[in-house]
Amino acid sequence: MDVSNLPPIGLLAGWGNLPIVVAKAIRRSGRKVVCAAVKDHADPVLEEICEATVWVGLGQLGKVKRHFQKHRAIEATMAGKIHKVRLFDRGFLWNHFPDWFCLQTFAPQLLWGTKDRKDDTLLLAIVNAFESSGITFLPATDFAPELLVNFGIIAGPQPSGKLLRDIQFGWEMAKELGRLDVGQSVAVKNQAVLALEAIEGTDACIQRAGSLCKSGGFTVVKVAKPQQDMRFDVPTIGVGTLQTMVDAGASTLVLEAEKTILLDEPAVLEFAKNHRLSILAVSEDRLAEIAPSSEAA
Repeated sequence: MDVSNLPPIGLLAGWGNLPIVVAKAIRRSGRKVVCAAVKDHADPVLEEICEATVWVGLGQLGKVKRHFQKHRAIEATMAGKIHKVRLFDRGFLWNHFPDWFCLQTFAPQLLWGTKDRKDDTLLLAIVNAFESSGITFLPATDFAPELLVNFGIIAGPQPSGKLLRDIQFGWEMAKELGRLDVGQSVAVKNQAVLALEAIEGTDACIQRAGSLCKSGGFTVVKVAKPQQDMRFDVPTIGVGTLQTMVDAGASTLVLEAEKTILLDEPAVLEFAKNHRLSILAVSEDRLAEIAPSSEAA
C-alpha cells in the first residue's frame, strides 16, 4: 500500500529518546511527521527528522492544534515524558501562559480545582480535546510495536527464593499504585517497600530507595496501570534507568511484558551484563513461569 500520499502524523514530543525513535519509525513506514516539541523537554534533533517542527510551551495546546491542522495531520501520537512537577512551579500560569484552548481543556484542574491532576486525568483531557477538533491520538507503539518488551528473562540468572517473593510482592504494590494513578514503580527488598513513585518519576524513586537502603541489592518493579491507556504514559525504560539503578545500588528490574517500552535493547543488554543487573519481563497471568519448577510446585 502506497502511504506517501496519506496525511502526516502529528507528534507531540516530550523529554527523552522515545520521540526520536517514534518519529524515525513513522518515517520508515513512509509517512511524514509534523512535530510539536515541548520546550525544555524535547530534543532539537527532531527538527532534522520531522517535516515541520514547532516549539511549544506547556500551556500552548492551541498552538499544537493549529500546527497539526495546518499540515493536515488528522492522526497524532504523543511520546516522551512531561515533567508534571512543573505544574507546581511558582508562577506556573504566568510563566507558561496557557492559551485559550489549553484553558478550556484544563479549566477544571488549573482554574476551578474541581478535578484532580492525576496523569490519566490530564492526558485524557488532552486526547479528548483534540478528538473534538478532528485529531485522533493513537498509541506510539502502533508505529513502533517492536519497542514493547517480550515476556522472559532479559538479563541475569533465573530468580529464586527471596527474589521471587520480592517480585511477587513488588508487583502487587506497583499494580495497586497504578490503579490509584499515583505512579508505576516501586522499590522493594525483603518484602518491604523502600520507595513509591509519585510525581517525581522513576529515577527519583530509585534514588530515594538507594538513600534508604545503603546495603543495596533491592528490586525495582515497573508496571503498566491496570487501566493503562496505551495512547499515553506507557512505562518506558532505557540505559538511563539502569544507570540510576547502579548508582543507587539496585540489582533487579522487573517490567510488565507487552506493556512496557524498552529503548535501545542492545545497549540495555550490554549495560546489564557489564553491571550484573537482572532484568525480567513478566505478566499477571504468567508470573509463576519465571520460578524454577521446584519452587513453582
